[in-house]
Amino acid sequence: MKLNAILVPVVAIGTLAACNNAGNDNNTANLKDVNNPFFTKSTLQYQAPEFDKIKTEHFKPAFDSGMVQQNAELEKIVANTEAPTFANTILPLETSGEILKRAQLVFFNFTSANTNDDIQKLEEEYAPKFSAHNDGIYLNDKLFQRVKAIYNSRDSIKDAEDKKLVEFYFENFEMAGANLSDADKDKLKKLNEQEAGLIANYTSKLLAARKDAAVIFDKAEELDGLNAEELKAAQSDAEAAGQKGKYLIALQNYTQHPLLQNLKNRATREKIFKASWTRAERGDKNDTRAIIEQLAKLRLQKAKLLGKPNFAAWTLQDQMAKNPEAAKNLLKQMATPAVAKAKAEAAELQKLIDAEGGNFKLEPWDWNFYAEKLRKAKYDLDEAEMKPYFEVTTVLEKGVFYAAEKLYGVTFKKRTDIPVYHPDVVAYEVFDRDGKSIAIYYLDFYTRDNKSGGAWMSNYVDQSHLLKQQPVITNVYNYQKPAPGSPSLISFDDVETMFHEFGHSIHGLFANQKYVSLSGTAVPRDFVEFPSQINEHWALEPSVLKNYAIHYQTKQPIPQSLLDKMKNAAGFNQGYMATELTAAAALDMAWHTITDESQVKDALSFEENALSELGLLVKEVPTRYHSPYFLHIWGNGYSAAYYAYIWSEVLDQDAYQWFVNNGGMTRENGDRFREFILSIGNTQNLNEAFKKFTGHTADIKPLLRSKGFIQ
Repeated sequence: MKLNAILVPVVAIGTLAACNNAGNDNNTANLKDVNNPFFTKSTLQYQAPEFDKIKTEHFKPAFDSGMVQQNAELEKIVANTEAPTFANTILPLETSGEILKRAQLVFFNFTSANTNDDIQKLEEEYAPKFSAHNDGIYLNDKLFQRVKAIYNSRDSIKDAEDKKLVEFYFENFEMAGANLSDADKDKLKKLNEQEAGLIANYTSKLLAARKDAAVIFDKAEELDGLNAEELKAAQSDAEAAGQKGKYLIALQNYTQHPLLQNLKNRATREKIFKASWTRAERGDKNDTRAIIEQLAKLRLQKAKLLGKPNFAAWTLQDQMAKNPEAAKNLLKQMATPAVAKAKAEAAELQKLIDAEGGNFKLEPWDWNFYAEKLRKAKYDLDEAEMKPYFEVTTVLEKGVFYAAEKLYGVTFKKRTDIPVYHPDVVAYEVFDRDGKSIAIYYLDFYTRDNKSGGAWMSNYVDQSHLLKQQPVITNVYNYQKPAPGSPSLISFDDVETMFHEFGHSIHGLFANQKYVSLSGTAVPRDFVEFPSQINEHWALEPSVLKNYAIHYQTKQPIPQSLLDKMKNAAGFNQGYMATELTAAAALDMAWHTITDESQVKDALSFEENALSELGLLVKEVPTRYHSPYFLHIWGNGYSAAYYAYIWSEVLDQDAYQWFVNNGGMTRENGDRFREFILSIGNTQNLNEAFKKFTGHTADIKPLLRSKGFIQ
């Protein structure tokens, strides 16, 4: 299971957040600036962004003018003397802020995938303005009273999606504090503005911390275990960083590093691990601890102001779990068997260390190295032996795309005539089962200094029948870029990441809604990872694997003997992986279920205590994300929602068992999954949608069984 993300930009009303007139003194902002590409719809197919025209200086006037425009549109709704109706209130609310949203969607993709100093400054400048504008909408009592009147008579609305949109807005107004007194609204506005500013500051610091903590090595011998291509890439990265003749290992966004499994020098492994673990707690300008402590306290203040005992109780209201108790219960069900399995795995690794004459105790930086050794010994499976079969473009086109065509009938055509924002980015046009064009899809594969870590999916254009918009979607990765002239080979873990993120993309590609607010991946966090996680299974489907696992030199398909080894090893190291994930989810829940600010003394001791409470403080198994660099929960919208990966995996494993029981990877099954899960957006009760697909409510047993925790 991959632990990547849906990027959640702050966007205009239509997907929930937008802006107020705060900071918009220029009420004469020019809404007809012909030189600014955000002021008119793109003329490219499906309104794909005109990256060849977009410049950093275009964002600020688009934000300012867009906020002016949206305020005028909302004022018109409020000033309407006619009785509130869906047509004169909800519909114009949903479609307001066109310029603003167009600019924000590109901007927030850039802040993660293609940032620069000017963009970072704009992000910090506008984060509180966007927050204030959002409050200006959701805390507008006159607007809320109109929405409330329609909500109270919603049973008279015949169209199911119209009715769902009314419920969506009413619930969001209530959650945002629309029922508060004027005095409390003012308090909430200040808290929201502070939080937005802190988040923007946090993400900037973390990006810099990751870059600055990259590890430099003087000699190739220190990197013994890396292959020639990996060494060339490290040397190329060092040269680009002004360290010619040396070797640079850039950090990943999570704790461990994929190269640790190959590095033979224990001191090198320790150096990389500790650089990763301490990247944002060095007492320098990029130290994030004070910010996250402030964020935790601010979020508690917000929750209490909104009538909830803690932040998790507030944020889970509209999720499948509904409350933190349900999420915590799931984590408890995972923690005990996961830790027991991890400790057994640790003992096995220690035995291997001792047998080799190693006079040391297993440490976190040793785990992946000795786990890889053990995997080779137990299953005769070597990661280095597998990698030549996984070339990036082949995996994408003959693996990910092939599986999608087999399941859903969709096809892809590479487009070189569409502008992209970086030379590494590639674009494809997507065609449905009937041959009709339905979307544009971008991929950005390689790590860069101006890119956040991890992998994610997001939209540049949201699907909407009302707006006559087709989806324009991007997947962003952080694979190591090969040296010039070398093949781009990735690990099988990276292969699964590609299938995972495409699972998000196919969810967005099959969006079939009238309204942006309910479209595609605009669903609860604990459901959104379900389509991505189930898509990982197709990476190991024999017919798919044989189609894309082609040796980059010999062009021969992966041999059956290696396939058998991969299958046999599929359950290996599950205790470790489940423990590091459950620990991260428990950590997130702990930060967001504090009920008193005094519980937050310092970030590091808070983390240690939180993990100890659930028995998840396992010395050899570090949490997947350490609090200071836990971007998901402090900057990417997963606050009090990281449990969603496990919740969604319950859905995933149960639904996958349905596929297995009903003939596997067939077009009939794919069409059924598309009909009941992928194409419904947030227009239905998602618990009921799952039940319609499988015939029963979700069961945790298939998940526990898949990890070897139960028989």
